[in-house]
Amino acid sequence: MHRRGFLSSSAASLAAIAPWPLEFTHKKRPQGPVLGVKHFGTPRPFSFGWLKSLAHSMSLTVYSEPVAPLPPAIRKLSWDQWESITYREHRTLWYEDDLFFRIRFDHLGFTMTRAVRMYALDQGIARQILFDPNLFDYSHSGLKPKQIPQNLGFSGFNVLFHTNWADDRAVFQGASYFRAVDGSGQYGMSQRGLAIDTGMPQPEEFPDFVAFYLQKPAPNSTLLTVYALLDSPSVSGAYRFIIDVASTLVMDVDFTLYPRKQIARLGIAPGTSMFLVGENDHRVADDWRPQIHDSDGLQMHTGVGEWIWRPLTNPSVLRVNSYLDDNPRGFGLMQRDHHFADYQDDGVWYNRRPSCWVAPKGAWGKGAVMLVEIPTIDETMDNIVAFWNPAEEIVPGRQYDYGYRLYWCHDNPFKSHLAHVQATRDGIGGIVGQKRTEFSWRFVVDFVGGDLSMLAPEDPVSAVISTSRGHVQLVSARPLLPIKGWRAMFDLVPDEALDPIDLRLFLSLNGQALSETWMYQYTPPALTVQRQYIGT
Repeated sequence: MHRRGFLSSSAASLAAIAPWPLEFTHKKRPQGPVLGVKHFGTPRPFSFGWLKSLAHSMSLTVYSEPVAPLPPAIRKLSWDQWESITYREHRTLWYEDDLFFRIRFDHLGFTMTRAVRMYALDQGIARQILFDPNLFDYSHSGLKPKQIPQNLGFSGFNVLFHTNWADDRAVFQGASYFRAVDGSGQYGMSQRGLAIDTGMPQPEEFPDFVAFYLQKPAPNSTLLTVYALLDSPSVSGAYRFIIDVASTLVMDVDFTLYPRKQIARLGIAPGTSMFLVGENDHRVADDWRPQIHDSDGLQMHTGVGEWIWRPLTNPSVLRVNSYLDDNPRGFGLMQRDHHFADYQDDGVWYNRRPSCWVAPKGAWGKGAVMLVEIPTIDETMDNIVAFWNPAEEIVPGRQYDYGYRLYWCHDNPFKSHLAHVQATRDGIGGIVGQKRTEFSWRFVVDFVGGDLSMLAPEDPVSAVISTSRGHVQLVSARPLLPIKGWRAMFDLVPDEALDPIDLRLFLSLNGQALSETWMYQYTPPALTVQRQYIGT
């Protein structure tokens, strides 16, 4: 999972979208300046119901793997050459219209090797947007006009908003990947239309968005509707995105799936992110920056109303966790730490990375929020995935409908009245100045917000801790004036087993919870390493 180029397995090729006819009906080029997109295919009626019917009919046929290769000159483009291909501003979709939105299309090349169909949709009529080399500026790429096929196709598209026509607000490119920005204008983690068999022994399947239908927005509207057709060996599906651009960008998503075969692990609303180094995990400790991550935790709001914070890690081996729930209220990969000093990165600005909160629409029933953490030594690799895995069996011959909203945000728009975790730190346990007689590992968890600022230092706040194995000692909870919060601290003494240990902690006052629940999974080091800490 490569986050710089998304994935080598990107959106499906032109040849794969049976039962559609190819629609490369070129028009004579107009004389003089050309504004906007001018080359379209045959008009066809469109509705969301029709798209669902198409997805259903496709699911009844054998999946056809895309086979159309890129021309050699485009296939050989380096990252820099591909990046130098720019879309001409005056050729964006809806350029001539007085609207809040324009669409810029992305060129194939580098890891973007499969084309996706683009359609302009207006008043129930869809027309395919035909590829035109004149939409792009190739002057710095080394490509010559004769090397560019007239029917090459596009790799994706970018959403532009009237407040700044130069910088995009969202992008859909690569398999079913898409992402958006919050008010800072900074990209970070990505979402996917669907995840299949993530974190399982068999290879993961990456469904493709093979066609997009771009609805022409109403004048003065901040809403943009995008329809998408999804296809893969296991499933076909129809999607609708209603995008509302603001400082917290909201995507309202509805989709219907039609499985071709039984799916072992279905991932709904999958988020993909990167965590290399953080306050709680310095397994990769040879970088000059103190923290490197797009997200630092998985936040969950359970069906019974509990708020949970699970700090992310960069494990030494693949780690998969399932958090069982019934009708979840929300979850998301979040970036809570927005302090530049904690990253010191003035190149990619990790402190500006947005979070993405998933809010289900309707009852999702029983299932689990699944977290997959993949080892990595490179910040260009996405190694974190979180999604909802329904408990119901996913089998062919049935229709599955889901809806949710995505909030691309600086802070979670759904505020809890409880204090939340600001930082998690860990290190060797024990009492300074005293010889260690056993191995222990210390955890330090800082909480802020909620009612903590109203407490007196002498209030009997306690840290309520549970552990799946081993035992805890040196437990404390005390006010931390520099952050206007409270700090919980404890040592974990593991048993001799080396399997991961699950931990839970929250602050309590007179039996009432003051904070969200901190959850963590700690893997003890080898016994030989433990003995080194105690000098035996």
